[in-house]
Amino acid sequence: MAHNQAQNLELLIEVGRLLSSKLELEDLLVTVLKLAAEVVDAETASLLLLDEKSGELYFHTALGLGEETSRMRLPLGQGIAGCVAKNRSPEIINDVRCDPRWSPRMDKQSGFKTASILAVPMLFKGRLLGVIEAINKSTGAFHEDDLRTFEAFASQAAVAIDNATLFASLKGEQLKLSTVFTQITDGVIMTDAAGRILLTNDAARKFFSVGTELVDLSGALQGMTATPPLETLMAGTEDAYDLTLRRDQPQLLILAGKATRIAPGRTGSGNMAGRLLILRDVTEEAQKLSLKRTFLSLISHKLKTPLAAVMGFSDIILDEFAAHAPDPMTLKAAQSIAAQSQKLAGLVDKLLRYTTLESPENNLDLAPCPLDEVVSEAISGFQDWLTANKAIVDFRSSGLSVTGDRKFLGDVVKNLVENAVKFGDKPKKKVSVWIDAEGEEVRLHIQDNGPGIPPEEQDRIFSQFHQVESSFTGQVDGWGLGLPYVRKVAALHGGRVSLVSKLGQGTTVTVCLPRKKT
Repeated sequence: MAHNQAQNLELLIEVGRLLSSKLELEDLLVTVLKLAAEVVDAETASLLLLDEKSGELYFHTALGLGEETSRMRLPLGQGIAGCVAKNRSPEIINDVRCDPRWSPRMDKQSGFKTASILAVPMLFKGRLLGVIEAINKSTGAFHEDDLRTFEAFASQAAVAIDNATLFASLKGEQLKLSTVFTQITDGVIMTDAAGRILLTNDAARKFFSVGTELVDLSGALQGMTATPPLETLMAGTEDAYDLTLRRDQPQLLILAGKATRIAPGRTGSGNMAGRLLILRDVTEEAQKLSLKRTFLSLISHKLKTPLAAVMGFSDIILDEFAAHAPDPMTLKAAQSIAAQSQKLAGLVDKLLRYTTLESPENNLDLAPCPLDEVVSEAISGFQDWLTANKAIVDFRSSGLSVTGDRKFLGDVVKNLVENAVKFGDKPKKKVSVWIDAEGEEVRLHIQDNGPGIPPEEQDRIFSQFHQVESSFTGQVDGWGLGLPYVRKVAALHGGRVSLVSKLGQGTTVTVCLPRKKT
């Protein structure tokens, strides 16, 4: 007996060594099946795995049992293996024909004659992986020593199968990630905390001429200007930074994207994390934007000179007509010229202000700004226009201040109030303006009683030169630059703009700005 126990222990040690060396699931299952018969001196063995989704046992195709057998499914509680799986308890059946749970179907398919079965559940950390069976003891009947040996083997097999399944899953995920990583057109670079490049894709290697060898990020970006600087990027505590890279020679290249901390929230010298840089080529977009700014600025400046002449001479003509009344048609024409030139002058002025705001050289004149004063001055500046358009502005003062550019913030108020009135569809237009604070933000709200904005338009109206279709709002003068201007000013102040609108119930635009700095 002691000799047999020593042999079994030696065999199990050898089995453990063999199983731990297998990571490919298909190869492992074949090895498990072969060793299962050897450890208890059985003619053959059977292995069923658990499908966790369906809760059924099945034969893996790697075992080579045939297509029909591999399609067989055994619910928990059905048959000998199903009962062992459901009860999670091993069983010895030395005469299967006396057991009502046994089915001869497998014997008919394989031509094999089953006499006895030793069945053991494979468990790993309390989780059922399947059932393994030794079939037909070579000499005599299965006994309790066989059961203990087989349970030890099943335990080793369960660990090996779980590892192999996890390895196969990781390989699949790695393949998916590798496919996405190599096919993505954006440049991707992964670094460690010291800035050494760990991983790049083809697009990044083209952008930075980085080879397959591991190099330092500062070396890869040599000749490029980074905003924010590379030192700030790697040592910064923010989880993500907006990143822009610019190279002027030998050919202009501008890349823009995000630099994200690989392990967000982990800071401190002992837990420094690397960065994941995802960048795309925006050179063409930047060139087009620069050309558009230049064109708009040129057009608006070129229009100002002839407009000044038209407006000046129309005023002179109207003064002359006041002294010597012409025929009604001539007077109406002169008045129309004066009125339309005033409108055009207003549009040109708005275009100039927008192109100036978009200029990279633009600098805000930041100072403490009492918002009550900003709103009051903005509204009083075009009170005549409000009266002419039958609009009432209800403003509730707050006493709140921000650090900002008073002129630009005044323009924000003018644009929003003007929009609220222009797009109103009521005979009497009412605009409510109020200011409040939430957390670290001061919020400026402008609410109208207009027609509201269709849901599909609510994002697009912040795009340059976009207006809601005239069939919905009626023909309205303007460039479609009011809300883009407001959003740009808010962003330059470190703030943001939000909008809430319901059809038939009006619109509320909220400008959120950081609180006044002390």
